Amino acid sequence: MIGLIGKKVGMTQIFDEDGTLTPVTVIEIAPNVVIDQRDEKNHGYNAVVLGALEQKASRVVKPMAGQFKDGVSPKKHIVEIRDFSKECAVGDSLGIELFDDYRFVDVVGTSKGKGYQGVMKRHNFGGGRATHGSKFHRANGSTGMAAWPSKVIKGTKMPGRMGGERSTVQNLRIVKIDQEKNVMLVKGAVPGSRDSIVIIRQAKKRK
Repeated sequence: MIGLIGKKVGMTQIFDEDGTLTPVTVIEIAPNVVIDQRDEKNHGYNAVVLGALEQKASRVVKPMAGQFKDGVSPKKHIVEIRDFSKECAVGDSLGIELFDDYRFVDVVGTSKGKGYQGVMKRHNFGGGRATHGSKFHRANGSTGMAAWPSKVIKGTKMPGRMGGERSTVQNLRIVKIDQEKNVMLVKGAVPGSRDSIVIIRQAKKRK
């Protein structure tokens, strides 16, 4: 398993040689620095701790500063990648070239927050008739039970907070990698707004 920290720049579209339009998401992958390593003996599992984007030392609190070894400058974002397949040491810099031999990736990000939403937007309910005098347009309808069990079943789809959650999109095809600009183009959309941090990993379900 390999993975890197990236930043979602936005979406655009490109055309193939035969004129086919492909919607793509632009992900900028700045060099990731290996901050620490986890091993089976001391931690019970194998992993690599990566950091990206420079941070001022004056803005790092002491508990957080203790994670950075000698010679490693503080980073804004830290991510742990388990079972990292590439051999590396603390202080090494890893770039977008890690994905040269891969065609598909999984992208993890935080979805856009939608606030408090009703069942039609949140759960794709059909709603009631839109005719005059209906009195049932966007409501969720009855949720409780009768004499038994006289309660609302756990997990019932109801209005509530929507979005702002960790989300993973799998099997996105890599359309292009520009190593000079540290940019990767993947087909389709990835979770998050512009300039949000994402994690790019090799696809688990596709070789």
